[in-house]
Amino acid sequence: MPVKQIHLAAQLPGIHNTTVWSDPRSESQIDVESFIKLARTAERGKFDFFFLAEGLRLREHKGRVHDLDVVGRPEGLTVLSALAGVTTRLGLAATVNATFNEPYEVARRLATLDHLSEGRAAWNVVTSFDAFTGENFRRGGFLAEADRYTRAAEFLATARELWDSWGAGDVLADRAAGEFIRPGAGEFTHQGQHFDISGRFSTPRGPQGHPVVIQAGESEEGREFAAAEADVIFSKYDDLDQARAFYRDVKGRLAAYGRAPGDLLIIPSATYVLGDTEEEAAEHAAAITRAQVGPRTALTFVEAVWGHDLSGYDPDGPLPDIEPAPDNLVLKGHSTFRKDRAATARRWRGIADERKLSIRELVIEVTGRQTFVGTPRTVADAIDTFVRTDGADGFVLVPHLTPGLDDFVDSVVPLLQEKGVFRADYTGTTLRDHLGLAPRTGAPRTEKEAS
Repeated sequence: MPVKQIHLAAQLPGIHNTTVWSDPRSESQIDVESFIKLARTAERGKFDFFFLAEGLRLREHKGRVHDLDVVGRPEGLTVLSALAGVTTRLGLAATVNATFNEPYEVARRLATLDHLSEGRAAWNVVTSFDAFTGENFRRGGFLAEADRYTRAAEFLATARELWDSWGAGDVLADRAAGEFIRPGAGEFTHQGQHFDISGRFSTPRGPQGHPVVIQAGESEEGREFAAAEADVIFSKYDDLDQARAFYRDVKGRLAAYGRAPGDLLIIPSATYVLGDTEEEAAEHAAAITRAQVGPRTALTFVEAVWGHDLSGYDPDGPLPDIEPAPDNLVLKGHSTFRKDRAATARRWRGIADERKLSIRELVIEVTGRQTFVGTPRTVADAIDTFVRTDGADGFVLVPHLTPGLDDFVDSVVPLLQEKGVFRADYTGTTLRDHLGLAPRTGAPRTEKEAS
């Protein structure tokens, strides 16, 4: 029986409090050199793809820009277009919102990236839940949260219709007749609940047919959408038992859509901290986590859950003894703390009371754990165990430094290769090749249809 292979991706931190900006080794989150360095490191390590998250509005904390977040992130597909010119095999994945965009434009940009990269494009399909983000687009409350996956599903289906409007032979030139594009190439018509469009798609089908589709939904609707439509799903689970349960649940949904377990890869995000000894790695991890969850960050997170201004509380003291106000939004635009805040507050208080934790210690406990900590050998073994026992199919590694990742590529990747669970070199040219995914296209246009 073949050994289960590990898939690895790299993410340049662009949201949340991951990057330790106080570390002098951390570089700009805007300078193109940061993106180039991380992408080249990931390609040197034979990673499957490079991933960029997206934020369509700067978060606000008590009415002011939440300056603990990364500010000034460039637009993802533009960055990936630049990276296509300085990499040759690494997949290029960007988050593009299906709530505040239009299918024609997104399909065109992704098809273009697939051509520029010779088949390495991927799209992380996300939705927006709040009118706060929508204010940037002058239609803040136009879409109920319950409808966001309905729109996303139709958005993706429409994009695929656009990609499939070009067949394999539609760009063959008949030079003698003076014709360079076959009649009918790119013509489309779509009528649905959210989109009613028709015309001619301007960009021929890319090398992959369809770019790889990624999804990150944790909800029931998100899991079902991923089972039906996605090639990759991100997961948030770093606890092995919970990860296995999620893996079984999502993989178990595939058969209903005529899909096999290997048609959808489950790849959680993960962090890592390395040391020459286990003790040294643990010390490094504790220092990194305390830098990520400073006093202000700790108070901000508890304020987000409690719905109160807690600036008068000591982050190294106990939780506030006041009841949460779950309808009061102190931190806007942050998806992590928006649901079941009363239940979250009860759970956090229970943990703090049981373990006698301060506010900062509690936030570190519930949000700041590092996924893999140890020597390169123990980290390699842990990653292999996680994947081999069906907790995941691989990981998106998020370094705590920008750009980071060199230590992992230099010390952990060779051990995974030694185990025979990670490629020694790329064997294909497209991202679908790297992921072991079959082409996902509609039926190609026939000669009769083209004429």
